[in-house]
Amino acid sequence: MAAKRIRCEVKAEASVSVEGYDGIILVADSLDKLTGPLDVLRVPLQAQAAIDQSVVKDGAVVKVALPASRLVLAPTGHLNRDYDDVRRLFDAAAAGIKRALKVGMKKPLLVLANVDSFPEARLVTVLGALHALYVPIEIREDVPEKASKAARLGFVGDNKTVQLAMALDAGRTVASDIGGSDPERMAPPRVEEYVRDVFQGTNVSLEVVSDDEKLCKEYPLFSAVNRCAKGVPRHRGRVMFLTYQGSGPVEQTLLLVGKGVTYDTGGADIKAGGVMAGMHRDKCGAAAVAGFMQILAKLQPKNLKVIGSMAMVRNSVGSECYVADEIITSRAGVRVRVGNTDAEGRMAMADVLCHMKEIAPKEVNPHLMTIATLTGHVCLAYGEEYSAIMDNGPARLAGVAQKLQAAGDLVADPFEISTIRRGDFDFHSGKSEYEDVLQCNNAPSSRTPRGHQTPSAFLIMSSGLDKHGKDSSQPLKYSHLDIAGSSGPFPGVPTASHTTAGNKIARTSCKSYVARPSALQCPPGRYVDTSWPTSRRPGSRPGGLAPVAAVLSGQCYLAPGGTLPVHQLM
Repeated sequence: MAAKRIRCEVKAEASVSVEGYDGIILVADSLDKLTGPLDVLRVPLQAQAAIDQSVVKDGAVVKVALPASRLVLAPTGHLNRDYDDVRRLFDAAAAGIKRALKVGMKKPLLVLANVDSFPEARLVTVLGALHALYVPIEIREDVPEKASKAARLGFVGDNKTVQLAMALDAGRTVASDIGGSDPERMAPPRVEEYVRDVFQGTNVSLEVVSDDEKLCKEYPLFSAVNRCAKGVPRHRGRVMFLTYQGSGPVEQTLLLVGKGVTYDTGGADIKAGGVMAGMHRDKCGAAAVAGFMQILAKLQPKNLKVIGSMAMVRNSVGSECYVADEIITSRAGVRVRVGNTDAEGRMAMADVLCHMKEIAPKEVNPHLMTIATLTGHVCLAYGEEYSAIMDNGPARLAGVAQKLQAAGDLVADPFEISTIRRGDFDFHSGKSEYEDVLQCNNAPSSRTPRGHQTPSAFLIMSSGLDKHGKDSSQPLKYSHLDIAGSSGPFPGVPTASHTTAGNKIARTSCKSYVARPSALQCPPGRYVDTSWPTSRRPGSRPGGLAPVAAVLSGQCYLAPGGTLPVHQLM
């Protein structure tokens, strides 16, 4: 099974003159940049452009005097306008691969022209090519002769870039396999089977809760959604926990909750009018968690602990399905009135988020996140290529959303920042003495004002995270990611892009700095003095004789003293 998840052999090469390839794919924005070793590619393209002016815009296939013999030009278009971003390289590489496959290439060599606009240009280019080579797991398993689109992919560049791209692509493959597969191939029990196979022999451990009595006791909101599906053995839900801990002392802990609704009929509030098709993709949040854990297993980042949970459940319809008006007490002891059974994702995640909230105080620098294809509203608000992130108070003070947005911009995984407002909490407050919290109104999110922001307030309230805001004695950072817009087209292949930005922020969020009191210029963030032996909550005003660093209102304060070693906290 593990071998089937590998696209093809991927190698770093030193030049375009290397043998062993049957074509070259050139990603470029201008023929003028083909200088030096790439001049051999410029000459035939300019000759073709002399008789066909569309070459620079639309691309072309030409013969070249090299062992690969054929050249596919994959133009990026402009790269330096206000609204151009690194996705142009990703898209061009993917389009180049598709063109190469059409002309019969099986061993393409990928080349990126000199591009200095984007720091991660080379990595993103390789990722775009690999994305186009993805083969769905159903095809790999059922039609083995189509299990691979290419025999080899070469990249003219350094091996470090290739190895990192392969690790990231391994995560994207896992996320695409789970997120994109049909509701039977990736029903909850088979997701467990798949995940066990992926992480067998790695340092990522797996714990599964599938006993119905335990699910009902510990995850009552999840179990309400699972009530109808559990009558069919192959559809029975489960909550899965994946744990990774890198070498060295832990400096940061991520606690992730992924929505894994393997099929969403809408339940009693059924999705009528032909809008049910595609609802097997409602598990892309949990799929992203599994993909991210696969990347960690490949890259082995130090000083990081991650607990990733997957709330895998099917929202079925039938005599046992939960219905609007039911009042269910959550794990946190909050009485929740169901308003719409088609708002099942928040129900599936809330108790698991509460569980993570209970774990968090025992961990080092914890940060909780929910990841879900949660609302149609986010697609209307931001479009179908963008994820939305929204922070609670402690996470906002730490600038988490801004950091994730910046990381996403580097690796072609763009985020838009939304804000959780007081009106969102008012919207979900209980409307009568029967309940503490209203799960949802009875309208689709796309017809509800602030339809993608309010669910984050519900998750905070129903899980008890509202007791851990910035005004509490034990603040906990929490961010909600709605990836409904960016999960990929249907019909089509999931993007699995969210794993890439998550990896970027995880690899860069724990940085060491040296701050001098004479120049109070720490980067924005929250800090803790690593030389101070006693416990002090980051964000508190420094005092006493010991050197302590903190951030208040975006300013870095240092106690009197010499050079101070500090660690920025995510």
